[in-house]
Amino acid sequence: MSYKKKTLNIRKLVSYIWHLSIIQFFIPARFYSSWEYRRNTGKKLNLNNPKTFNEKLQWLKLFDNNPFYTKLVDKYEVRKYVAEKIGKEYLVPLVGVYESPQDIPFSELPEQYVLKCTHDSGTVIIKNSTSILTEREIKQELRNAMKRNYYYEHRERPYKNITPRIICEKYMVDETGSELKDYKVFCFNGKPKLIQVDYGRFTKHHRNLYDIEWNYLPFSIQYPTDSSIHINKPNKLPDMLRLATVLAKDFPHVRVDFYSIYDRLYFGEMTFYHGAGLEKITPDEYNLYLGEFISLPYEDNNRSKVKK
Repeated sequence: MSYKKKTLNIRKLVSYIWHLSIIQFFIPARFYSSWEYRRNTGKKLNLNNPKTFNEKLQWLKLFDNNPFYTKLVDKYEVRKYVAEKIGKEYLVPLVGVYESPQDIPFSELPEQYVLKCTHDSGTVIIKNSTSILTEREIKQELRNAMKRNYYYEHRERPYKNITPRIICEKYMVDETGSELKDYKVFCFNGKPKLIQVDYGRFTKHHRNLYDIEWNYLPFSIQYPTDSSIHINKPNKLPDMLRLATVLAKDFPHVRVDFYSIYDRLYFGEMTFYHGAGLEKITPDEYNLYLGEFISLPYEDNNRSKVKK
């Protein structure tokens, strides 16, 4: 084994141990975010004069401490906000909400359904005709998720004080008859600027990027883009942009997600720090391009207010 490869493996091992260590829970948020940013990007985080999209997301994570964000990233509580702002007809039908996996009445659930934890990002269990998960396996996965405080993953403050719960939603598919495409509208100061379409998430994950006129954009965010895969412009795109504008009003940056199902729009979620500000943007010049859309809301003297 070469010296370079051996050194790289040691660094990976140290990084892995650090990530699992209880020590991380006592590390100040600013130090942790700077360390995590460098670990993921290989670059030093510039918080004094952030320019790129990811740098500005790190700044917002640390200094834009709006307590209302906690309600909006809670997958159950945000439903009330959406119903109030744009109408309950845009919500995916709710089957139930539960305090723990033991409370879920599996025998009474529909044949197909979706379970989500309200307090984290990524815990989604889809039960459909192709799923082979047993009830026992589902409960174990949910028990593990319920123990986590997602804030400590990337220091995204809105997740810190969410009450962990589980929601069950109706299983839905679009005109393809398979998994739904995610339409993610990136809003800056309440104005949509970019639409990310995620598809093939459980097979071969791709992301195509479009401007608000549905022109394909030649860059990628973390996952590959494919210009040869034609994604039709949603018939309800103007409505999608209008609804995103209403939900994103007064926030410096937020991503508002939708599903488009047989020309009906359904709200997905709201995300304030896309990919925790760590996802690779290629070519790198688009990292700067997106960063120009974010106007940071606070002065430098507020930076001393960062907490653990």
